[in-house]
Amino acid sequence: MAEYKTKVLIIGSGPAGYTAGIYAARAGLNPVLVSGNQIGGQLTITTEIENFPGFPEPIGGQELMQRMKEQAQNVGVTIIDDIISEVDFSKAPYHCNSAANNLYCGDTVIIATGASARWLGLESEKKFLGFGVSGCATCDGFFYRGKDVAVVGGGNTAAEEALYLTTFAKSVTLIHRRDSLRADKLMQQRLQNNKKINIEWDSVVEEVVGTENPLSVNGVIIKNVKTDRTTKLNVDGLFIAIGHHPNTELFKGLLELDNDGYIVTKHDSCETSIPGIFAAGDVQNANFRQAVVAAGTGCMAALEAEKYLNK
Repeated sequence: MAEYKTKVLIIGSGPAGYTAGIYAARAGLNPVLVSGNQIGGQLTITTEIENFPGFPEPIGGQELMQRMKEQAQNVGVTIIDDIISEVDFSKAPYHCNSAANNLYCGDTVIIATGASARWLGLESEKKFLGFGVSGCATCDGFFYRGKDVAVVGGGNTAAEEALYLTTFAKSVTLIHRRDSLRADKLMQQRLQNNKKINIEWDSVVEEVVGTENPLSVNGVIIKNVKTDRTTKLNVDGLFIAIGHHPNTELFKGLLELDNDGYIVTKHDSCETSIPGIFAAGDVQNANFRQAVVAAGTGCMAALEAEKYLNK
């Protein structure tokens, strides 16, 4: 078992975590970053990114995260591929144990564990993830200009994704397992008023289908849950919009969380309910889910940690 002591311990390795590390390292705080379950975060399953500042040409999600990682290492962040399994926030320095039986002690902690999209759980969904299956219309909608797409879900998130996609797509089919939507009345009215949107009621996705070489979606098999009748929708993309869940299981009962499990931070701040513990990125922001926003809050958390340490 190894023991690591640091002024700033960062948990998570997406845009928020790496950016927090960069700023903390440049402040001379010698941060230690523990990568977590998904090295690089959700962005690593995005094939092309066109909306991250500084990249006039599309860049792959894995490449962008690798560049962030290398930048963090170059400025002095110690990055360890490990998973935090237990935390003790009762007093500083804060102790965190890992799956590899390592002990991490931080005078401050920045939590950047992100949020994970909820998926349907289909093998074919997993197969085409990043090749026609997506969990983010804002990230990938541009690639479906003039094409037919489908969205799975019935809440506000699904309605927002469907409406957003009409900016690019030729048609959008909303697939919902019930005969009424959970989205609020205003969103439902907007869906009904948009001629590009069609709704498949009482339906679930049975399978995602497409080509093998190159890997690409060309349709989804849907089943009507009332009649058991199956049909194929000819679509080029499938967007899963059944919600996200924040990766905060580790912090339940220790930090203040909202009703959806996101870490509550003070207004215009990354400070949590415990002094010296900060949260950045999707783990504390359910509204935007954008890499550039996560990176910005990573910067904020590092600056606040530096200020806290200098009190």
